[in-house]
Amino acid sequence: MTVVDSSGWLEFFTDGPLAEKYASYLSDLPQILTPAVVLYEVYKKIRRERGEEDALLAAAQIRKTQIVELTDTIAMRAAELSLELHLAMADSMVYATAVIHGALLVTSDGDFAPGSVPLPGVIYFEKRVQA
Repeated sequence: MTVVDSSGWLEFFTDGPLAEKYASYLSDLPQILTPAVVLYEVYKKIRRERGEEDALLAAAQIRKTQIVELTDTIAMRAAELSLELHLAMADSMVYATAVIHGALLVTSDGDFAPGSVPLPGVIYFEKRVQA
């Protein structure tokens, strides 16, 4: 199982520089776990920047994955991870979902960039700044 976070879905939908890397993780949608907060973030950003039609198309693709609701177990684990790793609320919910389900988290969110100790179960794609 794999969790692709908002940064990955947005790269994929906007054909960003990392789209091909994410495409390989998004080839089997029923095997993808998607925290509900990821659906929220992706829908909101695409709706704001590209309009309702594109946002609904993106949401329809995401809904082909296994949407994971925020449960009390995920919420409490997310709070622990947030305190331990200094993650923002949405990031900690996404990571907690992956941890609880024993899934890989695939991301290019800088908050998950490898530091002195890389987070277990995280595949991080670095975004390159274009000059």
